[in-house]
Amino acid sequence: MRSSPANLPDLDPASAAHSQRVGDHLRDRVRAHDGWLPFDAWMSQALYAPGLGYYTAGAEKLAPATEARARRLPTGDFVTAPELTPLFGHTVARQVAEVLAQCEGDTVLEFGAGTGALAEAVLTALRAQGIEAQYRIVEVSADLRARQQARLAPFGAQVQWLDTLPEQFVGCVLGNEVLDAMPVQLFAWSDQAEVMARGVALDADGDFVWADRPAEAALTQAVTPRMPPLPGYVSEINLQAEAWMRGVGQWLARGAALLFDYGFPRHEYYHPQRAGGTLMCHLRHHAHADPFVAPGLQDITAHVDFTAMADAALEGGLDVLGYTSQARFLMNAGVLEALARIDPSDTRAYAQLAAPVQKLLSEAEMGELFKVLAVGRDIPGGLTGFRRGDRRGAL
Repeated sequence: MRSSPANLPDLDPASAAHSQRVGDHLRDRVRAHDGWLPFDAWMSQALYAPGLGYYTAGAEKLAPATEARARRLPTGDFVTAPELTPLFGHTVARQVAEVLAQCEGDTVLEFGAGTGALAEAVLTALRAQGIEAQYRIVEVSADLRARQQARLAPFGAQVQWLDTLPEQFVGCVLGNEVLDAMPVQLFAWSDQAEVMARGVALDADGDFVWADRPAEAALTQAVTPRMPPLPGYVSEINLQAEAWMRGVGQWLARGAALLFDYGFPRHEYYHPQRAGGTLMCHLRHHAHADPFVAPGLQDITAHVDFTAMADAALEGGLDVLGYTSQARFLMNAGVLEALARIDPSDTRAYAQLAAPVQKLLSEAEMGELFKVLAVGRDIPGGLTGFRRGDRRGAL
């Protein structure tokens, strides 16, 4: 019987039962594929299997709020930048307004809108600027869609949810922590400098275990130009996210996409010292690296290779408009000026805003690990968020 990472929270009975159902589903998938399932397929099922996956099972994956409070268990698994403070969304809205002006559009399209915090803040800030933008959301989670609809109800028909991508779009696209949630392929370099595909098998007890097989030609051809052979090295490649980026070029007729996520340019992503890859899981505010723990209850992510995302955007016919750290983007877009408008004599309000902004900007927190990539078409005037500290040259 395999052991779990230390210090993870206890699960309530309903959550444990749901995770057991997800685990049984995943075991059936492994057995149906002759005992070995590529990790991207396993991750896809753990996150998105209908009625079971982390993003598709609704509230079943969490303890009921009343029980969680009684047992002092957090009901969420992680906190995103828009949820830390509305100043994040208010600052992003300044860049959104600039994009809309340059492309002569009036629509914002957000992918994976979470709790609706970013949409609420952006719409509020745009309205304060006299811009009544249309807001469209693509959301795969029925649970999160319901939460968004409740939160954004005051905006009425201004906000709509899409089940399919637009055939042609003019405006500004937003994606906060979207790329990192797309299933990744895992690979390892063998002692013979051969690319191995890392997948999931079952041991004698029916527990999930890692298992490597020689990679198919497509995976080998994707990996070998990106890094030299390093025996024992394990990492990820996100071909699904790259395909998504190329796809943006098919429907983004005019405008820009602003993508916020944690990651690195390729030379840092596949650095020899990052020999274990970047796979990370989040369970009730505990971060660890074991995706086999509590399947269906925890988020599973990998950092973003921003060089690959920029290359894919170019292949899709888009321009790379900017790339920088989250801290530099927010400062360029005016977050400190927004904070300065808070009355410092209201110490409680100031502290509630200042501390989250510090977390957003600090190199030791989210300021450096998180990056912002802007891609688009027919945006002639440049973007304020990348005015200083643009790192496109590092891609």
